[in-house]
Amino acid sequence: MKRMTTDRNHLTRRLLFGQFLVAAATIAQPLPFVDATADSGLDFVHFNGMTGRLYYLEVVGSGGALFDADGDGDLDLYLAQGALLGADRSLDDALIPWRADEAPRGRLFRNDLEDGRVRFVDVTESSGIDATGYGIGAAVGDVDGDGDLDLYLLNHGPNQLWRNDGAPVSEPGGFPRFTEVAIEAGVADPSWSVAATFLDVENDGDLDLWVVNYLEYSLVLNKLCLTERGEPDYCLPGAYRPQADRLFLNRGDGTFEDVSAAAGLLAAPANGLGVVAGDFDRDGRVDVYVANDLMANQLWLQRDPAPGSEVPRFVDDALMFGSALSREGKAQASMGVELGDLDADGDLDLFMTHFRRENNTLYRAQADGSFSDESDASGLGAPSWLHTAFGVAFLDHDLDGLLDVAVANGAVTFVPGADRSRNAFPLDEPNQLFRGREDGTFVEVSAEAGEAFRGADVSRGLLRGDLDQDGDQDLVVTNNSGPARLLLSHTAQDDRPPAWLGLRLLPDHRAQGALVRLLAPAEGLPLQLRRVQRDGGYASANDCRVVLRLAGPGPASVEVVWPDGHREHFVDLEPGRYHDLARDTGAEPDPATDAGAAHEGR
Repeated sequence: MKRMTTDRNHLTRRLLFGQFLVAAATIAQPLPFVDATADSGLDFVHFNGMTGRLYYLEVVGSGGALFDADGDGDLDLYLAQGALLGADRSLDDALIPWRADEAPRGRLFRNDLEDGRVRFVDVTESSGIDATGYGIGAAVGDVDGDGDLDLYLLNHGPNQLWRNDGAPVSEPGGFPRFTEVAIEAGVADPSWSVAATFLDVENDGDLDLWVVNYLEYSLVLNKLCLTERGEPDYCLPGAYRPQADRLFLNRGDGTFEDVSAAAGLLAAPANGLGVVAGDFDRDGRVDVYVANDLMANQLWLQRDPAPGSEVPRFVDDALMFGSALSREGKAQASMGVELGDLDADGDLDLFMTHFRRENNTLYRAQADGSFSDESDASGLGAPSWLHTAFGVAFLDHDLDGLLDVAVANGAVTFVPGADRSRNAFPLDEPNQLFRGREDGTFVEVSAEAGEAFRGADVSRGLLRGDLDQDGDQDLVVTNNSGPARLLLSHTAQDDRPPAWLGLRLLPDHRAQGALVRLLAPAEGLPLQLRRVQRDGGYASANDCRVVLRLAGPGPASVEVVWPDGHREHFVDLEPGRYHDLARDTGAEPDPATDAGAAHEGR
């Protein structure tokens, strides 16, 4: 009873604080997202294999990837899929039976964009991708440096690396063929993997791979827990043993060496679910932040190799940097994670999604490189208290130059008080959208964001990218045991003439981890610093192109800081379209007019 009273008092304080922030907001609302799922032909439905045995694996998936698989300039879509579990031999055994003619598998959709209309065509078979295991998520990178994007699939069981072998897209119905090469490439991690990031650990120009692993779990190890009413329920991750992450260094030819032990990762297993890469200690080397489920989060800082070794070491310093635990000193159930400049002050902040009765957490970056938990003060904490959040995406939905925050919600244990006569497994929750304000705080605008934010699903992944090429970022929501949804934003279409700038950095394998800054922003526009990376969110890979807000229709200039610290300026860029910025084709910055800019965000 004492615990229940404490929870109620805590909830009351949070809700009152959240209502204060909402009441203080006098802002114009952005245009709502439009659910274009049916119109686009996106017909993917996730199958979790649920049969009533309450296997923990059922509630964790799944995510996917937005990437230009065929090199035609627009975003294609891969969605991870579940499978049958345990002794079940018939798809009809599932509580929500599988109705398709073939067994469930991950699917790849080509985006046949025409006149601004997204139209998805299933090209799974023609692509050669055959993913019929229990899929959880995906990561994307050009692992062999050949100019096209390869797909890494995260599974409960061996992961897969699908190498993009390329194909002329001009052929009728033509699409690149993919070949599965995980074993020969050395990256067939057999663990339960959820997230991964491609990053250049050694600054040698090729992409290495960090894989985030979750629990030591098999169906024979599955455990049952009880609700407050004494009814069977899913257990939390503390019932299982954690797993260590893996680091694979690229040999330069698209094959990898597992250096996890030498790098120090095997000594600190954890319940990892999310990952982002960045230079957190500002020493010019990439570091890695891992969001852990009911364990302290980890900030892996890169250090010099040990004597006699050539492998960089990583040391977890999250506690010292203020990003391991909540303000109350507790390990939270971290699922999704994002990294970006939320308060437009030139450095990168961290945001974590969490379990019900834990607020989502904003770790705001400080001048000395440490982080401060400002979840409640930002307005992002209180509204999340009654939700279990997974996916998260930073995007400038209203094109005001400030980043907004979208959150995908869906429970993993039964929602308290739900009517189980109508839904035997009540896990569905509404998703949320928060608008960023000039003072670094946020206000929830879910009610104004369209029908897609008013209903309830068991959402997991939240993929961010400009699918219709109109200058604002759209969302794909993946739902556990439910349909994926395409949410299109049309905010940029109100720009006449257009006042946005889109950028793609090339070559892709040397761009991951770069920073882009709008130069000489007009009065009234915030500082815009954007990170070039596909990681972040939950079990998903995002569009890594950058979209910037401009003050008007005139040309704009940007600074690019490449992952190895090399800086270039690209000037006189025409607004209203995407530009390819190739390394070593820009101008050298003028130190007299740009002093200190190289350190922003690093």
